[in-house]
Amino acid sequence: KTRNMPDLIEYGASPRASLGIIMAAKAKALIDGRKYVSIKDVEQMAYPVLRHRLILSFKAEREGMNPDQVVAEVIKKA
Repeated sequence: KTRNMPDLIEYGASPRASLGIIMAAKAKALIDGRKYVSIKDVEQMAYPVLRHRLILSFKAEREGMNPDQVVAEVIKKA
């Protein structure tokens, strides 16, 4: 969904980012002692995976938003 938010994101994440989120969520679940991934794992891992892959729009930067705030908006709309 990062490519469908032109008001906040100039360039969205590539399909490889979704693979990164999946792998990070699996690793987090394993570290937490679970053999399954929860929605919470995916949401928590979206921040470190996406924050450096998004290029914010001029509007988002002008409003003082940081990448984590934009990722939160992406999660909210997903």
